[in-house]
Amino acid sequence: MPRGGKMKEIKVVYWSGTGNTESMANMLSEAIKASGNEATLFNVSDIDKDKLLEDEIFVLGCPSMGNEELEEGEMEPFVESLEGGLSGKKVALFGSYGWGSGEWMETWSERMTNAGAEVIGTVICNEAPSGDTEAELKELASKF
Repeated sequence: MPRGGKMKEIKVVYWSGTGNTESMANMLSEAIKASGNEATLFNVSDIDKDKLLEDEIFVLGCPSMGNEELEEGEMEPFVESLEGGLSGKKVALFGSYGWGSGEWMETWSERMTNAGAEVIGTVICNEAPSGDTEAELKELASKF
């Protein structure tokens, strides 16, 4: 049980193209449950931003697309819509990438911080998540 004995429901909202980020979302969800909290997975198209912003802590996942950017059809507009309501929120970020250095995650983390959120952790992996990625996601889950 978490400190204080009350389980938190952690929403994990993600967009996945090839399935790698979805795999990470599933791993993180399991790790959150193993750490004594509840986890609920949402595809970004299935959650309302106002509902998400009711929570003090949540997770966003998106792979790197194009020139190290967030997926622009659904995830980018969703993240943009959250920016006005992030003050005092705790956010964790994750995603996979196929090439580059993972710069998109640094940019995304900085953006969330500038919008007033406390970024409690980020996890990225190249291509499909491995055992190392799973260990990093478990460590991230322990921060909730």
